[in-house]
Amino acid sequence: MPFGLSRPLIARVLPFVLFMILLAVRGELPADGSAGIDPRWVYGFTVLIVGAALAFFWREYAELGAGNGLKPGALASAVAAGVAVFVIWIQLDYPWMQLDHLMASIGMGKAGQATATFRPVDAQGHLIWPLVGVRWIGAALLVPVMEELFWRSFLMRWVDNPDFAKVDPRSVTVKAVALSTFVFMLAHTLWLAAIVAGLVYAWLYRRTGSLWAPIVAHGVTNGLLGGWVVFTGNWQFW
Repeated sequence: MPFGLSRPLIARVLPFVLFMILLAVRGELPADGSAGIDPRWVYGFTVLIVGAALAFFWREYAELGAGNGLKPGALASAVAAGVAVFVIWIQLDYPWMQLDHLMASIGMGKAGQATATFRPVDAQGHLIWPLVGVRWIGAALLVPVMEELFWRSFLMRWVDNPDFAKVDPRSVTVKAVALSTFVFMLAHTLWLAAIVAGLVYAWLYRRTGSLWAPIVAHGVTNGLLGGWVVFTGNWQFW
C-alpha cells in the first residue's frame, strides 16, 4: 500500500473528514426543518458515525493505548491549560476576532454577524435536553479525540515528515507547530481564540510527548464551554 494511503494516515484523517462533511450537510439544511429533518439532529448522527469510525480504527492509535496515560503532574497541567483556554476563548469574540471579518479585511469575503450554529431550544425558548446532551457529548468527548488525532498526531508531525508516525512529538519543529495551528485557525469561527488554543494544545503535546495531554485539555475547554453556553444562553459559541 502506498504511504499516501497508509492505514495510520487514514485512521487519523477519515474521522475528521467525515465530521467536516456532516458539518457541511447540517449547514446546508434549512433550519425550519422543511427538508424533513431538524438539522440539529444531524449532529447526533455525526457523533454516532464519527464515533464508530474512531472505534473501528482504535487499534491504530497506539499512542492512546495502555501505558501511555498521563502522570499526575502532566494531567494537572492539561486540566489547568484546558481551563485557561476556556477563559480566554470566551473573551476573544470581538467582531475583528471572527474569521469572516478577517477574511473580509483582506478582500477574501464579506463580513457578517456571528450566528448561533446550534441552538437546542424549542419555539418557546425551553431547552431540549436530549439535544443539549448530544451536543455536549460530541463537543467534550468525541471532538477532542477526533481533532487531536488529526491536528496534532497527524498534521503537525506530517509537516516535519510525511512518514509522520516516526516523528517524536517532543521533537516537532516551530514550523510544524505554526503551520498546523494556522490550519486549525481556519477551521474555527474565532480565529484569535483558535490560535491560542492551537498553540496551547500543541505545546502540551510537544512538552509531554503524550497525545492524551491535548485531548484532556481540549475536552476540559469544550466541556466548560458547553456548560457555560447552556447556562448563559450565549449560543454563538456553539
